[in-house]
Amino acid sequence: MAVTYIDIQSRAPYQGGMTFGDTGAYEQLDGTVHFAVDPSDPANNLISDLALAPKNGDGLVEFSADFRILKPVDPSKGSHKLFFDVVNRGNVLSLGRINSGSEGMDPGNGFLMRRGYTQVWCGWQHDVPQKPGLLKVNVPNASDANGPVTGRIAVTFQPNALKTTQMLSDRDHQPYSVKDLDQPYATLTVKDHDTRPVTVIPRSEWSFGRLEEGTFTADSNHICMASGFEAGKVYQCIYTTAVAPVVGLGFAAVRDLVSHLRYSTAPDNPCAGDIQHSLAFGSSQSGRFLRQMLYLAMNQDEEDRTVFDGIIANIAGGRRGEFNQRFGQPSSTIEASTASLFPFADTEQTDPETGQTDALLARLQVRGKLPKLLLTNSSSEYWGGHASLTHTDTDGERDITHSDNVRIYHFAGTQHQAGTLPLGHVQATGNTGLNPFNWVDWRPLLRAAVHNLDNWVTSGVLPPDSKHPRLDDGTAVDPESLRPVFDDNPKIEFPAYMRHLSRLDFGPDDSVIEKLPPVTGKDYPVFVSKVDQDGNEVAGIRLPAVAVPLATVMGWNLRHPDTGGPGQTHRIMGSTIPFAFTQQEREDSGDPRPSVEERYPSRQAYLQQVEECAKELASQGYMLDEDIHTVTLQAGERYDLLESKVRQVQPAGD
Repeated sequence: MAVTYIDIQSRAPYQGGMTFGDTGAYEQLDGTVHFAVDPSDPANNLISDLALAPKNGDGLVEFSADFRILKPVDPSKGSHKLFFDVVNRGNVLSLGRINSGSEGMDPGNGFLMRRGYTQVWCGWQHDVPQKPGLLKVNVPNASDANGPVTGRIAVTFQPNALKTTQMLSDRDHQPYSVKDLDQPYATLTVKDHDTRPVTVIPRSEWSFGRLEEGTFTADSNHICMASGFEAGKVYQCIYTTAVAPVVGLGFAAVRDLVSHLRYSTAPDNPCAGDIQHSLAFGSSQSGRFLRQMLYLAMNQDEEDRTVFDGIIANIAGGRRGEFNQRFGQPSSTIEASTASLFPFADTEQTDPETGQTDALLARLQVRGKLPKLLLTNSSSEYWGGHASLTHTDTDGERDITHSDNVRIYHFAGTQHQAGTLPLGHVQATGNTGLNPFNWVDWRPLLRAAVHNLDNWVTSGVLPPDSKHPRLDDGTAVDPESLRPVFDDNPKIEFPAYMRHLSRLDFGPDDSVIEKLPPVTGKDYPVFVSKVDQDGNEVAGIRLPAVAVPLATVMGWNLRHPDTGGPGQTHRIMGSTIPFAFTQQEREDSGDPRPSVEERYPSRQAYLQQVEECAKELASQGYMLDEDIHTVTLQAGERYDLLESKVRQVQPAGD
């Protein structure tokens, strides 16, 4: 086994001994898991730079990772199933995105606990910010005969405000330090938008360092420019670093910890003899991690045993990530990245432009080791230019027939993050939308997905059919074709630029980049859902907030003018454009969409339609009966919000 030992550093009742249905109380275990992997083992031969990592006396590469486990205090009351949540930039996500909890370890509605899962988290990302509570992996750096491996890296950033100093990383992650501060051949470029021409900024105008209150300090982790980095502009710095962590060991950490918990009878295994099945969930970056893990066939351990029986890759679209390349930046979301490389779909296809033939599951298919796989996406991934590539071919001519073990679900009219009230414009990152963010909460659909995957894995019960935009029925359309629908509404500004992926050439080995920036080829096709007269999507799973609407809800938003980048779409957030509540309000504003009172004779009548829609989704298996009340309650809150705004503007005495 690749796990050498598990060091449990704390063990305590979870949430003070709170009980969850028939499962009862849980306990929380935190600590460090230690590994030693064999670079010569075929199971590890796709981990980039593993052969260049330092080895112990047995020829093994050692590393470690933080872990956390929530397990029933009484294992006999549990489900004997392991539920692994791939942490996102070191953060726990499943309790928020499945249990509808708040930040961190809040249990929310207790969904996963009530179902008896042993829940596991493990650090896999080497460069997470130095903040308490984040789970990370600690990996060695690669070295060759000349010492530490050196090479070029590209760091891209788009400020939301004018600034003179920028860390050489994405969102304050640990940067790749510059090899030396001079670097006359390092470059800095700028462009107005991803599709605009690039301008090279003279080397004399910027430096590696920090510029604070007019004082310059040399710094190998920052870049600065006296004239300032402008809001909304896209900058890219290409420089040489001598720090080369073996990034791909993050996959080995996940693979080997779960395999150990599932199969090992060693005394240090807190789950020994209990786990019969294992499921994995990853959302956004974490979903892309799981797609890459499948592509590398690392769902099989060193003894060729299956790690995860079933996987949900949520809001990952068609992309993967810089999770297994030299100088990889796992947090980066830019389109011009190895994260955007072919293949995108689970089944084999040939790209007519490049002649490349491949599939996401190609290596596992050859070995006959396919897990059950649910791909769930919001509208933001479609408008991001990549989700449709999971089910349409690369020339945009036909729908792809996916594998029998795969289901693809589009959560219609939703944004990347589950919508909530009150409506906001600003993310914690400072990214700001022109419109209020999307209010549709897709988490009830995700809870049903967990339920369906579990039944599929453990009992062979087939989940509901895939549901997404299709070319053959006309529901998958070019986003530009929808411009007339939105241009007719004075309350909605349509994007000036559409996001897309392009064919990229980084050199012969995608794990060791030679061409920076990459050679850019022909764009891939982009399809989104067709919309109705209100601008709401017609394809996919339509929650009551979309099918019985109070607003136009979209998977796209525009950058706020204060953050620069006019006409550009917000990278992940959508929009809510409420209907006028009264006919008079609609006529006064010139809104072509019927008002709330023109659609529904009363609040009660509206909620009755909502409940009927929810019951229909539950009968089809796309939602659970227990969430019918949840979505109806949410609908009432939205109705009350719009009605309250009307009352606030009514003259006294009305």
